[in-house]
Amino acid sequence: MTDAKPSKSARKRQFSELQQLGELLIGLTDAQLLTMVSEPRLIDAVREARSINAHGALRRQKQLIGKIMRNIDPEPIQLAIEALGGQSRDENRIFKEAERWRERLCEDPHTGMADFESSTGAENATLRQLVENYGQADGDHDRKTLYRQIFREIHKELLSRMQSTGR
Repeated sequence: MTDAKPSKSARKRQFSELQQLGELLIGLTDAQLLTMVSEPRLIDAVREARSINAHGALRRQKQLIGKIMRNIDPEPIQLAIEALGGQSRDENRIFKEAERWRERLCEDPHTGMADFESSTGAENATLRQLVENYGQADGDHDRKTLYRQIFREIHKELLSRMQSTGR
């Protein structure tokens, strides 16, 4: 009895996992969906699920997606979704890091700028000018505008550093 088939409970767990994976596809954009899925029936079912508002109908559509998922290899889809999750974690980390640098640069421009440039390994004349202008700004509107511009410049610098280092 070494080749016994999986129990009914084990099959139900497996089908439930496939349905949950299929439900994740509903939240993706069309471009992301098309890069992950090649099965036309699954693509159509996911697109249909996005347009359904009724709870019961959406539940049935999700069950249909799970049923379609049983007939395709879920591993490439799982790997692609995990890669998307890793990408968004990196983006969130960079966003938070850019916020911290902005606060530091606005509170202590000279030391903060020196630390930022040593951290990134490059001088950024644009950022230096923005920080200087922020310190000299008179109006509240000007300070808010410069505050956002400083963030964008820091974020751009951190993204380019991440892409050049591979992480």
